[in-house]
Amino acid sequence: MSVFSCASVAQTDVPLPQESFKQCVARLQDRAADEGVSESINQNVLGKARFLEKVIGYDRNQPEFVQTFPGYLSKRVNDWRINKGREMLNKHSELLSSLTAKYGIPAHYLVSFWGLETNFGSYKGKMPIIDSLVTLACDQRRSEFFSKELMLALLLMERENISRESMVGSWAGAMGHTQFMPSAYTAYAVDGDGDGKVDLWNSEQDALTSAANFLQHLGWKTGFKWGREVALPEGFDFLLGGRENKLTLTDWAAKGVTKANGQPLGKSDIEASLLVPAGHEGPAFIVYSNFNVILGWNNSEYYAIAVGYLADLINGKTRLVRPLPELGDYEISQLRTLQESLNSLGFDVGEADGILGPATRKGVSQFQSSVNIVADGFPDQEVFTAVAKALTSKQTL
Repeated sequence: MSVFSCASVAQTDVPLPQESFKQCVARLQDRAADEGVSESINQNVLGKARFLEKVIGYDRNQPEFVQTFPGYLSKRVNDWRINKGREMLNKHSELLSSLTAKYGIPAHYLVSFWGLETNFGSYKGKMPIIDSLVTLACDQRRSEFFSKELMLALLLMERENISRESMVGSWAGAMGHTQFMPSAYTAYAVDGDGDGKVDLWNSEQDALTSAANFLQHLGWKTGFKWGREVALPEGFDFLLGGRENKLTLTDWAAKGVTKANGQPLGKSDIEASLLVPAGHEGPAFIVYSNFNVILGWNNSEYYAIAVGYLADLINGKTRLVRPLPELGDYEISQLRTLQESLNSLGFDVGEADGILGPATRKGVSQFQSSVNIVADGFPDQEVFTAVAKALTSKQTL
């Protein structure tokens, strides 16, 4: 089997035994009572929750886990979303202008989030939110996180008088036009249309206003971009990449980094990090503090780049200068084996979870540097071959 595969399916968990699930629901009902959930909702909603086996499968096969950056970006930033985004920018120009004035969030970013989350409201998800959250709360991987979200969802049903039938969304519990988790809905959703109700499913005004409020609270810096594509010089030291490494634009320019079209990057004390999500053969990006704000919405570098790039295109900017390389998707089992091997060789990538996150890319970079491969943190076939060779050499010593 090759390093990359066009289709990738991870092993999902065996369904919980019925008695174990019932016991979990009973524990959650005790917690709900302690946290102020009404007896009616506790018994008639939480008490009747169902275990959804497919939710566990979705959790283990999130696109950010198994897709390479080119596959992820090309599927999400497309002509339809760009054109529809421009249409929505015009349709809601008055509202969006008022939101920019009040919250400081540029309109094209709000539209970009909306487009990526639900195709501008055309698909908000059909999964029963409570059943999904209970299923994930009873799963060990992130039990406490989803238990907290579940409690807030139950309280939200009462606060906003939302019926169980209306409480639908994504497999992970996200809801409405902008796919807010219950915690974000509770803390940041606001009544944008003035009808006295916060309805993220049926009110575009509520959804967009809530998105602006959320981003402001996450720390969006008015007047700053998310980032930009850049060009790197020959012989660039890719060990400088990664969000943990920050340099001023003046320092990046001194290292030969330019705008993607070759023009000078300019001098500034603004700090930025460098990302090469598809390796040294793909595009490179300088990202600023607002990039981290986007990560507060969804903690995926792929997602954050997609939001910024789509926003730029909706706003009339040009496409990437450096084309995306053609790469298939990963197998989670392949990445897990690679992680185990790197850890064994002394390159700490953290838990071998089959996810290509920052820790894994950092470990890959360090390994690449040790064997004189371009240290871009991207595990291509050359890396897999070199790791296997190094592991064999270690075992024969």
